[in-house]
Amino acid sequence: MLVDSHCHLDFPDFEEERDDILARAGAAGVGLMVTISTRVARFDSIRAIAERYANVFCTVGTHPHNAAEEHGVTADELISIAGHPKVVGIGEAGLDYFYDNSPREMQAQGFRTHIDAARRTGLPLVIHARDADDDVAAILREETEKGSFPFILHCFSSGLALARAGVELGGYISFSGILTFKRSDALRDVAAFVPRDRLLVETDAPYLAPMPHRGKRNEPAFVMHTAAVLAETIGLSPEETAELTTDNFFRLFTRVPPEFRHGGA
Repeated sequence: MLVDSHCHLDFPDFEEERDDILARAGAAGVGLMVTISTRVARFDSIRAIAERYANVFCTVGTHPHNAAEEHGVTADELISIAGHPKVVGIGEAGLDYFYDNSPREMQAQGFRTHIDAARRTGLPLVIHARDADDDVAAILREETEKGSFPFILHCFSSGLALARAGVELGGYISFSGILTFKRSDALRDVAAFVPRDRLLVETDAPYLAPMPHRGKRNEPAFVMHTAAVLAETIGLSPEETAELTTDNFFRLFTRVPPEFRHGGA
């Protein structure tokens, strides 16, 4: 079984055919999906999807793009919403200096608020990091000194230094379809560096479809292609990689009931 540890099933791209998308995921061996929150204000739509499908779980949080829009969200609010049994993580939160859609100080404030919620709940923080490696690493180190918290650097496309920092601080690294792109040799080198017990796979659907679907709308079924390239990169069979990344997912996302480990509710 494979797990798509990060997708956005609430996005309009999937509205008209969500049942079919979930069916295709199952046919491709994807037994579990986590649909990721980007706005706390829209959590109700994410919760409804997670409640409708037994093998879909969710997170709660504010994407750094929306940090200014939701700068008033508190850790207590995140923790309260995270009491729902289908919420298995906090985020996604972090820093995005590529788009800078929100002021950097608001992104950092939101990042630290989400870290506080992750620390207090024990739920993993899903971290978005783009063109902000040094500041992400610095905040992770500063906050870990206050008390450890579980986290995952999602859709990893950063350099080796951030991967090393994340691993040293106890974090996990998740790779998306970017890993399959022809010019991603450096990223595959990072994947080979990451300890095997810290590796996960994801789609970040509807974005970043892997080869051979690059340029098309992504969907959870396509995580099999990323897993196949990861398998080649780390010298395992596709079956071994599926087992490895699924084991890692359950070690990190501890709220997901263990009976889902083999694809059953």
